Amino acid sequence: MRYTPDYLLTDSDEVKRLIRENPWATIVSATASGIVASHYPVVLDDDADGISIVSHVGRPDERAHELGQHEVLVIIQGPHGYISPGWYETDDFVPTWNHVTAHLYGTPEILSDDENFRVLGELVDHFEERMPEPMSLQIDEQVARHVATGTVGIRISITRFDARAKLSQNKAPEVVERIVAALDSDGPYSHPGLAAEMRAAVVRAAEMGAAEMRVAE
Repeated sequence: MRYTPDYLLTDSDEVKRLIRENPWATIVSATASGIVASHYPVVLDDDADGISIVSHVGRPDERAHELGQHEVLVIIQGPHGYISPGWYETDDFVPTWNHVTAHLYGTPEILSDDENFRVLGELVDHFEERMPEPMSLQIDEQVARHVATGTVGIRISITRFDARAKLSQNKAPEVVERIVAALDSDGPYSHPGLAAEMRAAVVRAAEMGAAEMRVAE
């Protein structure tokens, strides 16, 4: 991503939150045959140190990506949307696109069949817990294990990440308030999720400013 210091997201806890709330990831590999990209759900491995994610790919994607042989890029895309200059109420007429995005890097570890099945079960349980009558792979483990043979489980311990939270930090507070109000409305380009990220960014900036003042004292 373009290097923009004002938008850097360096807090690993915030990156973890981004992964939890936006689990549909893009996995990109530079292979001997060229660049390969696939899309799969990921979940955090909370038992690991640092940032670690687990997922699976459908066969034969593990061969297409040459998984385990090299580093891959995992892209997490959070809320994003068009920002109209019509919301600024200033002379600025240039639009932009706000977003929260993380690029994660690591070399996948191929899971054993048993661990893959366990991870698949946890993945289903993770997403089913919101349902009034959650489904589970344990309903028929034999059938579920047969389906699981068509997948390959992976764990990626993230060795580095490059994340951005571009949320109109370069605008005056009153302009940011108008943008948030527009995103929260039912008008064109409304996006409550992006509005929430912008509010959170304002809070983070205020907390950082207060912390810096305490250190200076």
